[in-house]
Amino acid sequence: MRIKNKRFIYLISPTKLRKSFYKDLDEVLKIKKVSFFQLRLKKESFENKLLIGKKIKKICKKYKVKLLINDDVLLTKKLNADGCHLGQKDMNLIKARKILKNKIIGITCHNSIKLAKIAIKDNADYLAFGAFYLSKTKKIKYKSSISILKRAKRITNTPLVAIGGINSNNYKKLLLNKANFLAISGYIWNNKKLKPAEAIKKLK
Repeated sequence: MRIKNKRFIYLISPTKLRKSFYKDLDEVLKIKKVSFFQLRLKKESFENKLLIGKKIKKICKKYKVKLLINDDVLLTKKLNADGCHLGQKDMNLIKARKILKNKIIGITCHNSIKLAKIAIKDNADYLAFGAFYLSKTKKIKYKSSISILKRAKRITNTPLVAIGGINSNNYKKLLLNKANFLAISGYIWNNKKLKPAEAIKKLK
């Protein structure tokens, strides 16, 4: 199977950054499979996120990877990141758009075509669906399916991001069923057998 989009990975940061994180990130992005990197740190202060974000931004820039910030429109603006990812409980898209202007704003749609339609109407830049598989990174409240991806594809050209428990054994099925990008975190950062750069090489 030839994958049209070689950079189909939407990489999400680990929840805690190890000492080797920046070196690992550099090695992972060097492999040129990542389109987006999302900084998702729930427990850090705004100041810390700003410092971390500046370091990550340099690495992302080096490899032409778009830096997105999870849930934090003000941090996105302050860092001048490429965009922001918003969950259903975060700032609404229209308000965020006023602050971030033409930056990338993606929306969590869980497993709901109804939420997707609202996001499409509000001009979201991508729609994230999940979880597709069991994940250790996040508690699963919503279970998504291939049929949701197919239904979403019928109503929009907005890029679709699949999330949740994606690894080297199950990723191809999602790409074959119209996911534009695969959001991956645990498989890369918490892999017991493979280093981050080795893990990403398995996603051909």
